[in-house]
Amino acid sequence: MFDNDNQTILITGGAGFIGSNFIPYFLDKYPEYNLVNLDLLTYAGNPENLKEVENHPRYKFIRGNICNRELVDFIFNEYDIRGVIHFAAESHVDNSIKNPGVFVETNVNGTYTLLDVTKNHWMEKPFTYKDDYQNCRFHHISTDEVYGTLGEDPNELFTEETPYAPNSPYSASKASSDMIVRSYVETFGMNCVITNCSNNYGPKQHDEKLIPTIIRNALQGNPIPIYGDGKNIRDWLYVLDHCKGIDLVYHNGKKGETYNIGGRNERTNLEIVNRICKILDEKVPRKNGESYKKLVTFVEDRAGHDRRYAIDATKIESELSWKADENFESGIIKTVDWYLKKYGVTK
Repeated sequence: MFDNDNQTILITGGAGFIGSNFIPYFLDKYPEYNLVNLDLLTYAGNPENLKEVENHPRYKFIRGNICNRELVDFIFNEYDIRGVIHFAAESHVDNSIKNPGVFVETNVNGTYTLLDVTKNHWMEKPFTYKDDYQNCRFHHISTDEVYGTLGEDPNELFTEETPYAPNSPYSASKASSDMIVRSYVETFGMNCVITNCSNNYGPKQHDEKLIPTIIRNALQGNPIPIYGDGKNIRDWLYVLDHCKGIDLVYHNGKKGETYNIGGRNERTNLEIVNRICKILDEKVPRKNGESYKKLVTFVEDRAGHDRRYAIDATKIESELSWKADENFESGIIKTVDWYLKKYGVTK
């Protein structure tokens, strides 16, 4: 238990990439909150990501599964949870192709369990909150992948009204969880918000993701694998900018609304790898004098690989005055510097 009268918020999946950037930011910004972090520490969750807060007086880590109703119920009772920010998800598309069932279990059943326990603790009956829980909110973190894929027209962007058309078991499971959240708003009057974000990058990302994979393989002198022709396009969002967007929506977003958070930084995978190689060429040149670009290797494309994602962030920008502080150029240099330090490379 915490030895203060602060409100306690439950963060799920806080040891993952985005959650572990969000927790230190949130603890630092809001002295009036305690945070309980529930994380199963699967392959994507790393307790090292939260070393800086592990002894913080307003932070508590609990290892466990969001699908475990008894545990979630216990946490709500023990800590009198007054808000939920739900990051926990299986999120790697390649893994969802190999083992879709795990994604349905965590992303669909886990989200349902969390929502249902939350509703039972905060609400007397549909559309009626208990007196002490009037302003409590459930914030569900989702992805732009639920919208499917875009054509090459740069004016075509995902908006909050874009119909869902998920193409992988991962994105289908996230689309399903979004719909369950929506149903709890419409059926029970729960105070929920959803954010759908574009591709995040920055410190603490799991090694298997694109940008850490490029940096790690380059530094080791290994082939840098790029799917297909490398022309798949993603909209890149620096992780701390995403955290600031979540903060704004959690506090100021309208009940039942969805907000898309995107960086307005579209790049092909090939552009990403070339930019990182150029930065590494400048910071840690190879001993043989060749560019890291020589290590780029094209590999067979993955199944169901969406061609382009890009988000229109107008709604969060205009309604909540959010804007990204980093553009891709500033963000990628910070990111490369962080990984050089992580891998013990001296410039």
